[in-house]
Amino acid sequence: MNTVRQVSAFVGRWFALIVLIAGAIALATPSTFDGWAAQVPLLLQIIMLGMGMTLRPRDFAIIGRRPWALLLGVAAQYTVMPLLGWGIAHMLSLSAVLTAGMILVGCAPGGTASNVMVFLARGDTALSVAMTSVSTLLAPVMTPLLVLLLIGEDLPVSASDLFVSIVKIVLVPVLLGLVLRLLLPRLIERVIDVLPLISVAGITAVVLAVVAGSASTLLSVGLLIVVAVILHNTAGLALGYAVGRVCGMPVSSRRAISIEVGMQNSGLAAALATVHFSPAAALPAAIFSVWHNVSGSTLASYWSRRPIEGDDVTSSEVAPATDR
Repeated sequence: MNTVRQVSAFVGRWFALIVLIAGAIALATPSTFDGWAAQVPLLLQIIMLGMGMTLRPRDFAIIGRRPWALLLGVAAQYTVMPLLGWGIAHMLSLSAVLTAGMILVGCAPGGTASNVMVFLARGDTALSVAMTSVSTLLAPVMTPLLVLLLIGEDLPVSASDLFVSIVKIVLVPVLLGLVLRLLLPRLIERVIDVLPLISVAGITAVVLAVVAGSASTLLSVGLLIVVAVILHNTAGLALGYAVGRVCGMPVSSRRAISIEVGMQNSGLAAALATVHFSPAAALPAAIFSVWHNVSGSTLASYWSRRPIEGDDVTSSEVAPATDR
């Protein structure tokens, strides 16, 4: 298992580069990955199952201890990023398909690697884990509702169809993973170090499928969509921190909210876009998968060198088991 841990650490450290290389390969030889788009939902189900296996009842204990912090964080998650996605898409006059993709990214729950980023940033990891878990469990309701509100009558699919997709892709696998963790704790502990590798492999495969399926669109609007994604993520990180500061949260909680708001479950956005729109609509999610890991790790590295003095909540309260 030591070898597995070392490989997991290596893959986690170079995740963004791995995904970037995968995207370049798919762009260069898109025909190699014909048919992969149909497997995107299955890939995400596997990733979400792994996330569920990492959850423990204590991850939700913060709901009773500090409900205000959790409510603030989840509210920021489901207001800041959806509105930013809508606003940036219209500001840059993106096509209807790419606008839908930006909005889907914004309406997705918290990102699967955010907990480790918060831990490394010396942020409030307990709050981060709770935000990721609760926003994921709320996604079947919140994501379709927000997409319907922001896209409106231009939405080519019903909110109920999105709800069913998210239940199948996210909620069922996460709950199944949580049940497995409760019923078979020893078995899950033996395989938990493999989960980061599965997550990286799954996201890499999603990027290969999305980029290959929309190579022509990416070549024509590549720079513009990259700028849109960078603006989306950077503004989310900044506004997440600002929300925590304005509401009087301690520094460690501000860091957690910042990273949780700025890092999205882009895999879910890619799956929904591929199934209900087109591979081109999944482009913002594919690029977001690369960029938010770069920006998140950079920010975590910066904050890790700036210790928090006198804060009443520390990152050691809950340490993440994997990078989810």
